[in-house]
Amino acid sequence: MTETPYDELKTVPLTREVYDYLLGQAEPPTPVQRWLAAQTHALGSLARMRVPHEQATLLTLLARLVNARRIVEVGTFTGYSTLALATGLAPGGTVLTCDTSEEWTSIARAAWREADVEDRIDLRLGPALETVTALPTRSDIDLVFLDADKPHYRHYWDLLVPRLRPGGLLIADNVLWKGQVHLPDATGNARALHEFNAHVRADPRVESVMLPVADGLTIARKRSDT
Repeated sequence: MTETPYDELKTVPLTREVYDYLLGQAEPPTPVQRWLAAQTHALGSLARMRVPHEQATLLTLLARLVNARRIVEVGTFTGYSTLALATGLAPGGTVLTCDTSEEWTSIARAAWREADVEDRIDLRLGPALETVTALPTRSDIDLVFLDADKPHYRHYWDLLVPRLRPGGLLIADNVLWKGQVHLPDATGNARALHEFNAHVRADPRVESVMLPVADGLTIARKRSDT
């Protein structure tokens, strides 16, 4: 009989009951977060683009761990992740966040205003590639969060890793894409993310780990010797 590798034995199936327990171990959502989640849910199927609450809690924690003063987010949607990142900022810090939708970000702005973090957020409406390309080339970004159009992930990565400070973090969402990225005949977003994941894994400038959080989350740290 072939023994099951120990690492597989450590993998816990995420049933509804286990997920509810896991969610209960995170900091509970604030009234503003509850309101924002409800407003996003009202958008229907688009609501799936919002990060889940436990992931937002992780983003706040990671921002605090690196004492982030300068954060760049690619993909705002209704601003749940932006709110989480702004909450974790060091005093005087700023989140620059990119999106193309006035409709979605108007919901975000209302939440940021109510949470009293609007003055920490620099929303740039327009193509994110243009916004990111125009950023100063100095390496002073503390944290990057990618959660936008998947075929451009690699382009965002190549533009932002040089702008990340040594020891800074680059976090990419949806890297497992519904569990389809490993399929040899993957197409569309799954294929784009498969190629992006290989690019990250081969990049000597960073050390990285992929976690089964929500739809998959990669956390990469820029090496100090690059």
